[in-house]
Amino acid sequence: MDIKIPEEIIKIFFEKMECPVSAEISLKEGVLNIDLKSEEARLLIGQNGQTLADLQHLLAKIIKKTLKEEIFLDLDIEDYKKRKIDYLKDVARTTADEVALSKKEKLLPPLSAFDRRIVHMELANRIDIKTESVGEDPERRIVIKPA
Repeated sequence: MDIKIPEEIIKIFFEKMECPVSAEISLKEGVLNIDLKSEEARLLIGQNGQTLADLQHLLAKIIKKTLKEEIFLDLDIEDYKKRKIDYLKDVARTTADEVALSKKEKLLPPLSAFDRRIVHMELANRIDIKTESVGEDPERRIVIKPA
């Protein structure tokens, strides 16, 4: 896939929004990675990354329709996703350590399916604790229990 077309779509999309951005676009292992920088980052990310998720969904639809091929798109703004993943991993490890020491289970706050997956994967190799998702979306949470 030629990334010039997605580059042009992104440029026009954000120009029409009157939101200046600079974009780094790369194609790795079949995923179109778009890293945006903007003075309007907070607005584009939204509360808990919801606007970012919506923008990713919308851009993916536009690019797929234009290219007439299946693509996977990962949009990040000012490294928001990377920082959030690092934070979730840190919370997971810290909470797991507390559970291992206290032998008392802990309940994490409600998380999206993507965020729960990060926590489960981060703790998957621990033998002193186990993780389980409980509840119904949007209140679905992870319980970390002693093994």
